[in-house]
Amino acid sequence: MNPQALLEQFLGPQAAQKASGAAQSAKNSMANSGLGGVAGGLAAGGLLGVLLGNKKARKKVGKLAGGVVGYGGAAALGALAYRAYQNWETNQPVPEAAPAAATSVPQTGVPAGYLPPPPAESKFNVEAAPAKDGKPFELALVLAMISAANADGHIDSDEQSQIFDRVGALPLDAEAKGFVFDALSKPPSLQDIADLAEGTEQAAELYLASRLAIDPDHPMEQAYLEALGSRLGLPGDLVEHLNGQAATLDA
Repeated sequence: MNPQALLEQFLGPQAAQKASGAAQSAKNSMANSGLGGVAGGLAAGGLLGVLLGNKKARKKVGKLAGGVVGYGGAAALGALAYRAYQNWETNQPVPEAAPAAATSVPQTGVPAGYLPPPPAESKFNVEAAPAKDGKPFELALVLAMISAANADGHIDSDEQSQIFDRVGALPLDAEAKGFVFDALSKPPSLQDIADLAEGTEQAAELYLASRLAIDPDHPMEQAYLEALGSRLGLPGDLVEHLNGQAATLDA
């Protein structure tokens, strides 16, 4: 199993892949697959877009996949968590407004809203260290998103069947597909997710991945997120910074 490839399938393609036209080809293919909203969700941000039950949440994940910080997928997740952690450490204010979409700035060539990726040696690089259970941290992030997406119990049997069909059609090996099928059939508990964090950096990324998979205006989902932050042992002001970075994708 390739954990990195699996995580990218959840978060959506890198911005460069999208620019190449791969995303449009996938969207056209799925439009003819009979998967309806499931296809739309995948086009709007990977498998996580499929799991989310409302258009607002799918739009948020679509922004992450499309490179709102200058690049997409797992790299964007790490950059957002790293920025939140940096701002927390240096007592910076929590961001209040969403940045502009990532478009090129002629004078510098740097996209508006660009966030620098974590340094190569940073623990915010998902490949830097395994989760507390000794398995690749990418798998922990996938489990966190699945658990959070099930916080309100909105995935019914028909939706689950469609999701299973879509997972089966993805370019993943049998082990990766089996991992997703097992997690969808029996989603990990909140405590299961909290137990995967090895240190504050991983705890922050698990929280942020979970935050992407919920609607913060939904009471049940908000309660899940608050409980997760507590069980992860995250300081309240760091949670505020993580929520602030996630909010830049909500608008």
